[in-house]
Amino acid sequence: MSADPRRRLGDRGERLACKHLEARGFEVLERNFRTRRGELDVVARNERFLLFCEVKTRILSEAAGPLGPLAAIGPRKRRRVRLMATEWLATRRVPGPRPPELRFDAIGVEFDSAGRMTALEHLEDAF
Repeated sequence: MSADPRRRLGDRGERLACKHLEARGFEVLERNFRTRRGELDVVARNERFLLFCEVKTRILSEAAGPLGPLAAIGPRKRRRVRLMATEWLATRRVPGPRPPELRFDAIGVEFDSAGRMTALEHLEDAF
């Protein structure tokens, strides 16, 4: 595990996001797919969807806006996630039958200053 506190926090949020998706019937196919444009956080599937999920993790602070961690997923980030998903589709094979629909979700995870999770928000079909 990385010594960088931000990286550790992000990894923790992604692990919780994956557990959340698995509890809702998704199979996680890949985490942290790296491209020259950045990193695709989570790729998952169920019978209906091939899911590309952006995960944002933050420590709760009074300066946080009303959207919490999800506010960091603006138009530029959404475009990059779509481009990374295109690259994933070009280089990876989905095991078994490919789900008929693609979906882009966002999951925001918040922790308090003591390290306890205070919120996990999942926006389906976020962009």
